[in-house]
Amino acid sequence: MSDQAVLRLAPAGAAGSAPPGAGACEAAGVTATGLDALPPEADGRRIWAALGDAGRLAAVYRGGDPASGVLPDALGRLMTDVDARFGIGATLSVCVQISTALPLLTLGGDPAGRALRDALAGHAVVALAASDEGSGADLAGLGTTVAVDDDGVTVTGTKRWITGALYADHLLVLARHREGRHFTSFTWVLVPAGASGVTVEPADTPLFDGSGTGHIRLDEVRLPREHLVGRVGRGMTSFATHIAVERLTGTLWGVALCTRTLRRTKEYLQGRAYGDGTLWQLESIRQRFAAVLLRTHELAALVDRLGERVAGRHDTAAAALLKASAARTVTSVLAECAQLQGAEGFAAGGAQWTRAQAALWGIGGGTTEIVLTAVAGSADSLLAELPS
Repeated sequence: MSDQAVLRLAPAGAAGSAPPGAGACEAAGVTATGLDALPPEADGRRIWAALGDAGRLAAVYRGGDPASGVLPDALGRLMTDVDARFGIGATLSVCVQISTALPLLTLGGDPAGRALRDALAGHAVVALAASDEGSGADLAGLGTTVAVDDDGVTVTGTKRWITGALYADHLLVLARHREGRHFTSFTWVLVPAGASGVTVEPADTPLFDGSGTGHIRLDEVRLPREHLVGRVGRGMTSFATHIAVERLTGTLWGVALCTRTLRRTKEYLQGRAYGDGTLWQLESIRQRFAAVLLRTHELAALVDRLGERVAGRHDTAAAALLKASAARTVTSVLAECAQLQGAEGFAAGGAQWTRAQAALWGIGGGTTEIVLTAVAGSADSLLAELPS
């Protein structure tokens, strides 16, 4: 998606957790099909249902099939439209499902197929339950286990900070089927949220309204073998493939969020009196604003160059570059805009609230440190792409 396209699609709006309603979006030239009837405080489940009902979820994938990969332009438009109208938490729920959970379901049997069809129609929510109690981003250290036998599977463990857990119909659980940190020790299991032995509690945080983030306890949950998703031992490999697309999705969303926040900040600076003029007329202010505007354009240009590689080939090195760049750009842009808005940034749902939640870009989907390690691991191939 080109930087021009991203900047054109992202509407002017408040920098807080509840962006403008339909009137402001229409004035900015955005057609948010399927979202017009929802209030700004709608949670991720309601947004997902509206998008599915309007056919916008299937439209993100090539031929409407999640197994065929995403279309970066369509994905960018969807994330921009959702970000324009709803809070970061609710938008996060859409991001995780559309980029990772649904494509992983294409690897499963009948239960996964039914869940996928319902999810694409907006009738079901699938929570991606990867991160574990005590392991965090170190997925090889997962304690959640799945015992596989001839009659079925038994899942036991605790998943923490799972987006959509509070309103999910299905939990896509990453668990280990044997001891050891080898990548072949892990397997996906589709667990009905209402299954015996499943309990969910809300995460203790005031952030990410609408995300449905919670902690999941799985106490010897017994299921038929057909609830395995993908081949036993291929869980980590498939996750690495599809997390690349989640990193692309998060970067597209990051560009939209930065653009929206920059526009709101410029409006504030132009309207804030200072001396005989406005804050916008101060050269030091204009230069600070220009610096973060530049960073946003740089991120959009990087998406434009690498997006198709990630969407079409699941290029993990390209995805790592995008993720690391998005984390640094979103953090710096939101911090500077919050500072430029002064005391107004501390208003309910204001720029400082958005800034706190923007830390997500440096943690979710792999911390910046982990992602930079992946970049270093691909240093030779990435260096070879640069002009010599």
